[in-house]
Amino acid sequence: MPGPAIDEIELIIEDIRGGGGKPPSRDNDDDGGDGGGGGDRAPEPRQPNSKKYSTAVLIGIASIVMLFLVLTAAFVALRVENLHNWPGIRMPGILWVNTSVLLLSSATLELARRKLRMQDAAGFRRMWGLTTGLGLLFVGGQAIAWRQLAVQGVYVTSGLASSFFYVFTALHAVHLLGGICALSYVGLRKFDSANLSRSLAAEVASYYWHFMDGLWLFLLALLYLGS
Repeated sequence: MPGPAIDEIELIIEDIRGGGGKPPSRDNDDDGGDGGGGGDRAPEPRQPNSKKYSTAVLIGIASIVMLFLVLTAAFVALRVENLHNWPGIRMPGILWVNTSVLLLSSATLELARRKLRMQDAAGFRRMWGLTTGLGLLFVGGQAIAWRQLAVQGVYVTSGLASSFFYVFTALHAVHLLGGICALSYVGLRKFDSANLSRSLAAEVASYYWHFMDGLWLFLLALLYLGS
């Protein structure tokens, strides 16, 4: 009879409208389509954009490079102009010890980052703290070098060579102190609720620290050859 047949069709339509025959959404497919309620899961937190942090550090590095390039150009020009009348200085021997300390700090920094990737929090804190301590030791060693020059009677105003030595080493030490502050920030901050992960912060800080290491090697070679 047509009456009951129409009623059955209407019941089927209502059942479809109520969601009984609703096809799976694309969100479930994107989550793997395992049929285990994947569409009800909360979305994973978005990873912070590392590019903006890396760009900020690179801009800072570029400005430091420009500063030291200007000073280097002035140093070379004056050294060539006074080729036979250059009042050289005797480089303090502790500079070689300081250089070894700074190179070691770059190695311990990479070891700390490796510990962090291995989920070894205690190992990371230990090696990261050692890196920070080595940085402070380097700055202290530079202060000893300045003291040794002062004992020799070599001051900032003693001549062109001494002036550039103090300017180069002091500016490098100041910028390295900025790196030590960054290391302390990464090592001491709680990143649980931060927008920035500790691994990303450590990576960005490593860019600056390795740059300061390379800059010191360049300055040491420049001062040694120009003395």
